[in-house]
Amino acid sequence: MSGQRPRLSDVAREAGVSLGSASKAINAPAAVREKTRVAVEAAVRKLGYIPDASGRALASRQSRTVGIILPTISNVVYSAFVHALHKVLAGHGYPLFVLAHEYDADLEAAYVRELIGRGVDGLVLIGTDHRAQVHDLLAASATPHIFAWSIDEAPAFNALGISNHRAMEALADYLISLGHRRLSMITGAVIGNERARARVKGLEDAVARHGASLATVLEMPLTIEGGRVGFAEWLARKDGATALVCATDLQAAGALDQARLAGVRVPQDLSVTGFDDIEFAALLSPPLTTIRMPIDQLGHDVGAALVALMQGGAPFASRELHTGLVVRASTAGPVSSPK
Repeated sequence: MSGQRPRLSDVAREAGVSLGSASKAINAPAAVREKTRVAVEAAVRKLGYIPDASGRALASRQSRTVGIILPTISNVVYSAFVHALHKVLAGHGYPLFVLAHEYDADLEAAYVRELIGRGVDGLVLIGTDHRAQVHDLLAASATPHIFAWSIDEAPAFNALGISNHRAMEALADYLISLGHRRLSMITGAVIGNERARARVKGLEDAVARHGASLATVLEMPLTIEGGRVGFAEWLARKDGATALVCATDLQAAGALDQARLAGVRVPQDLSVTGFDDIEFAALLSPPLTTIRMPIDQLGHDVGAALVALMQGGAPFASRELHTGLVVRASTAGPVSSPK
């Protein structure tokens, strides 16, 4: 045995049972006698036997794995979602493979093909805007899947998330209720990202409904540095806005830092808002007014729905989860024009 990986036949020999009984004791322990199960478990421990996952997958036609493809791993809101999702899937015996395409639609399609080729039992994709190739691969393989995060532009089935449009409308309504009549926005690229499009459109619709104005919309990376650069560009335009709406808390964090360096007081000179309510949003200076994503609920519900699909359940009607407005000290009524 030295230098060789123990085989199932070695376990059977050590336990004094047949090969079939050893296999059943490992893969379906409830189906064998207690004496057999205990003997096989002892042999597994003694020999250091590791079951061959590829062999089990070939025999059962199930890999017992799930894949998720994220837009990025640089935003902690996605890691929080993966954590909540993982807890549900792990409870049902499904390890989770995590990939990130960093907003590259071609790379996302390649990852979908790779994961399907590896035989994952289910897939989670973020958002509803994907290349036609992705939808073709999902349909051809009949892989159970869920479009998580967004209900905007969603298919009729198997999407579960928030309405970014309605969430941004609620945020704009609040700012306008404070007296802001001229707003600006830092967002992410809207091409290939329905979440960004819906947030811009929600802001536009709310502003139009109140007879206010949207002075500037800047597309920047959805990062802290994107917020810094976006704020500097916005400030140089001198567009007269008294509230700056950021598409993510990361962008808002960068904007707040750049505002401090530029001598723009928040919220006295300018109100600043974010989106997501990630953990450090409340720790910024000043604490950030933002939209709270129901991350734990989303991770739990997506996990439960995907397990149901993988176990043969019918497609479910796409469903919306609700966000909440979190008011903190980065917003106030307009007092003066920004410097």
